[in-house]
Formats: sequence, structure tokens, C-alpha cells
Amino acid sequence: MEYGLFGLIVLIADIYAIYKTLTSGASTGAKILWTLGILIFPVLGFIVWLIAGPKGPDRVPAV
Repeated sequence: MEYGLFGLIVLIADIYAIYKTLTSGASTGAKILWTLGILIFPVLGFIVWLIAGPKGPDRVPAV
């Protein structure tokens, strides 16, 4: 049961990351690469996306 819940959380997080990537201001090539990275490596891809992923139009970079 715990693994099923963990899988569901990972799936929801990945869908969120892919949605935010596709609606970001990044180039088409960057969007494709980020999406592939998230799909191929679901957990690691999501973590890397959180740290270094393309920022949406409403996010202000930290100074």
C-alpha cells in the first residue's frame, strides 16, 4: 500500500512539473528536453526540475 501511495505522489508531482514546463517561457527544445528528463527519470527528474527547471512567467528569479 505504501508503494502505491508513493507512486501516486510521484505521478502527481511529475504531471505538475510537466505542466509547468510546457507553460513556461523556455524554448521549445528546452521544453522537450525537460519533459523527456521528467518522464525517463520520474523522481530524479522532478528533483532536478525543482532546482534548475525553467521558470514560469510569474516566477521572479532570486537575487
